[in-house]
Amino acid sequence: MAHGVREFLSTWEEFRLEADGFRELDTERVLVIDHRSGRSKTSGLELAQMRTKGARLFHIRDGKVTRLVVYFDRERAFADLGLPPETGPGGS
Repeated sequence: MAHGVREFLSTWEEFRLEADGFRELDTERVLVIDHRSGRSKTSGLELAQMRTKGARLFHIRDGKVTRLVVYFDRERAFADLGLPPETGPGGS
């Protein structure tokens, strides 16, 4: 997994993944609302030109992450989890 992450990051200049908020869904799940930024080294494409608002769903047991689900589309995460769409700062 580490190799794959390093390879992905090597294709970007100044890639950033920032949390916009956190939602504790229950005792074993936390949803982290996030956005990405950066520029492709090969095409020069800015991530701001694309959908950059996503989410990460962490499943936690005994203080350890047991599963991570990555959503590149924040609205899809809300729909899959049966949550209302987010509005306001950091929202979709």
